[in-house]
Amino acid sequence: MNNMIDLKEGSFFENVKLSADEKEIIIIDQTQLPNNIVYLHLNQLEDLYQAIKKLQIRGAPAIGIFAGYSMYVLIQQYDNLPFEKFYQKFSKDKEYLNSSRPTAVNLMWALNRIEQVVLENKDKDVKEIVRLAGLKAKEIHREDKEMCLKICEYGLSLLKDGDGVLTHCNTGPLATSRGTAIGPLILGKQRGYDFKVFANETRPLLQGARLTTLELQKAGVDVTLICDNMASIVMKNGWIDICFVGCDRIAANGDFANKIGTSMVAILAKHYGVPIYSLGPTSTIDMNCPNGEHIEIELRDSSEIAEKWYEKPMAPKGVKCYNPSFDVTDHNLLTGFVTEKGIVYPPFDVNLKKLFEE
Repeated sequence: MNNMIDLKEGSFFENVKLSADEKEIIIIDQTQLPNNIVYLHLNQLEDLYQAIKKLQIRGAPAIGIFAGYSMYVLIQQYDNLPFEKFYQKFSKDKEYLNSSRPTAVNLMWALNRIEQVVLENKDKDVKEIVRLAGLKAKEIHREDKEMCLKICEYGLSLLKDGDGVLTHCNTGPLATSRGTAIGPLILGKQRGYDFKVFANETRPLLQGARLTTLELQKAGVDVTLICDNMASIVMKNGWIDICFVGCDRIAANGDFANKIGTSMVAILAKHYGVPIYSLGPTSTIDMNCPNGEHIEIELRDSSEIAEKWYEKPMAPKGVKCYNPSFDVTDHNLLTGFVTEKGIVYPPFDVNLKKLFEE
């Protein structure tokens, strides 16, 4: 385990990458962490779909990278078809992958970028179209690395040495290419800052407990794991100076969807006067979505609440469970968004739009 990641030296493991022959995608199965490091080699449509659905790959930016590479490895398998049949198959595969996690806008965003390449080059040989799609997928990955580093720099500008920081879910290198909401904490540690981080466990899938604490430990950051329902007491105790959370989709008015429990953190932060920022790339902003009421929330299986992680079920057999994967935080609760283009403050309906006018 010790050689998996050494953030203090500035190195990051690749959570998504192409195989040497570019026929497969290699990912770390995040459902196996922190106890087992399992690499998956994927190139079949159903396996790629299930990797997203089962959260073997997760995190909005990482899903976008994975989606681009997924289309690339898939279309290589039918590059001998004439364009019309090729595009029919492409469209069917794209639609199926997009249905795996409807809340994550980066998934649709990356798939659309690959489709744009296909359509813009439809008069070219199909094998050339596939090659160009591969270049676009690699560009999406490269862009995310650059965006994450800029987000880390802007996020670090909001922190001072010794700050207490509360975070929710997982927003490090496993969920991105470099890190968003916890990226500034890792970058700060590399530059000599000392933070005291409190990581919510993030029920029911425990991304905070299993993944965020692992990444921060490996980076040498002082991290304390707490249950989600302990966020209030650590704020009341005065231990939290700022909250950093991620985002999976940002509506045009600044409402944003993130891992279930984020809105709870924001409500508490508002009550205790703690600033809260959502950190993520501009690709998570959906200007076609007017507000949070228009964000589709993914519902997951009840077994994640009643059975997962337990030796035996911890709820009565047959009890009803409500298991939304995300919730929507009202824009009025948020201090600001940290993007690769800078920090955005209210009014969000005006200032988010300005990011796309430059």
